[in-house]
Amino acid sequence: MVDVITDITIHCPIQKVAEYAADPDHAPEWYVNIDSAEWKTEKPLSLHSQIAFKARFLGKDLSYVYEIKELIPGRKLVMKTANGPFPMETTYEWESIDDQTTKMTLRNSGNPAGFSKVMTPLISTMMRKANRKDLKKIKEILENE
Repeated sequence: MVDVITDITIHCPIQKVAEYAADPDHAPEWYVNIDSAEWKTEKPLSLHSQIAFKARFLGKDLSYVYEIKELIPGRKLVMKTANGPFPMETTYEWESIDDQTTKMTLRNSGNPAGFSKVMTPLISTMMRKANRKDLKKIKEILENE
């Protein structure tokens, strides 16, 4: 089982951070490993929306579809793979520190079925490293707009 939680403080209002992060069209801009995001259902984002992602992780090309399982605008977004080699759930949570500061938490959990169980510690380490880069990137993008 992989369960990686990372967070960052972003000097922007919670609405701006949440709207940007929750928009799948922005994912390739701030996720290190995501190459593309394609809507499989109609916009806007809502419960049961499905988005197909293409990514590269640990030298492997991955294609998977996330389905929105929980959506509380401006507070929380939970996505779960509907298919793919790596059953995964990703959660974004946003917390307002003050009017101009937001804490964003990114959590990935799941069972790496496409990889051997021996690889799980390495996967967790590499995922934590990638998530930190992702959060630094979204911080940089939003604070410099």
